[in-house]
Amino acid sequence: MARMDITVRGAGIFGLSVAWACLERGARVRVIDPNGVGGGASGGIVGALAPHVPENWNEKKEFQFQSLIGAEAFWNNVAPWAGVETSYARTGRVQPLADDRAVELAQARAKSAEALWRGEAEWRVVTAEAFAGPLPESPTGLYVHDTLTARMFPRQACKALAAAIVARGGELALAGEDVGQTVWATGVHDLLQLSEHFGKPVGNAVKGQGALLAYDMREGPQIFANTVHMVPHWNGTVAIGSTSEREFTEAGSTDAQLDVVLEKAYAAVPALRGAQVVERWAGLRPRAKSRAPMLGRHPLYEGAFIANGGFKIGFGMAVKVSEVMASLVLDGVDTVPAEFTPEASL
Repeated sequence: MARMDITVRGAGIFGLSVAWACLERGARVRVIDPNGVGGGASGGIVGALAPHVPENWNEKKEFQFQSLIGAEAFWNNVAPWAGVETSYARTGRVQPLADDRAVELAQARAKSAEALWRGEAEWRVVTAEAFAGPLPESPTGLYVHDTLTARMFPRQACKALAAAIVARGGELALAGEDVGQTVWATGVHDLLQLSEHFGKPVGNAVKGQGALLAYDMREGPQIFANTVHMVPHWNGTVAIGSTSEREFTEAGSTDAQLDVVLEKAYAAVPALRGAQVVERWAGLRPRAKSRAPMLGRHPLYEGAFIANGGFKIGFGMAVKVSEVMASLVLDGVDTVPAEFTPEASL
């Protein structure tokens, strides 16, 4: 059987993951991105791979669950080829419970998680004694701890995945011609182009701002409190984020909105106050109109495919995205959920 040639346009997490999945199945792969690896939203710093709550289950939640469960094997497979830290770890997440109603709801979700997560992860109500390191104060003294949440330093993950692709015989380029089947994973650029072509919103850019603190919590879980993610990374930093801005004037600049997010984090976990801010980051994330990833045949380019719309859950969805896209591109087998197709946003 002849090997297929695949060109992936876009070296963010969707593009690189699809390229890797195709390589693993024997395709010849070229990844092209004029901005380089992780040049867009995937070059960020937060990396909270958090699940949907275990209730009102639907196809989107199941897709994300399978992706999160499969992530450890995926990144363990990438690591020896990459030769550098992938930054992935399934460290779980802690959330304080504000009142009796929140406790009751969390306990109900713990029961539903037993069935919906099928024993592969837990959602449980615990006390602070279950953890070492700083935690936010909980008015009830209780917390939700889920063991499904993982963390990843986005730009480091992209660096590792790109290195693995090259080590396995793939090609990375800033420019070049398409060869064979083409997968477009160009994020905001493609969504805006689709919106212009169809004369209606198909997707849009949402600005996010985050910060990186020099504070070592790497052995602890993620924290979600005061609507803010606090993500301990492998290198002794903690990422704080993020904003979601539909309206903005400068895509790559940080401002007072990030200061508000930081203050919320300091209020939740006072131990973080005074830690050096080593980076302030801003970027644009691609959000499809359907609010789900956009996967399938490209609406504009005959014979081409699209993998877009990762928005805030791109890294958490990438493993399953790569699987279904590789099946579609290489075998013509379409297992993309209806909510994820381009038609859902057109």
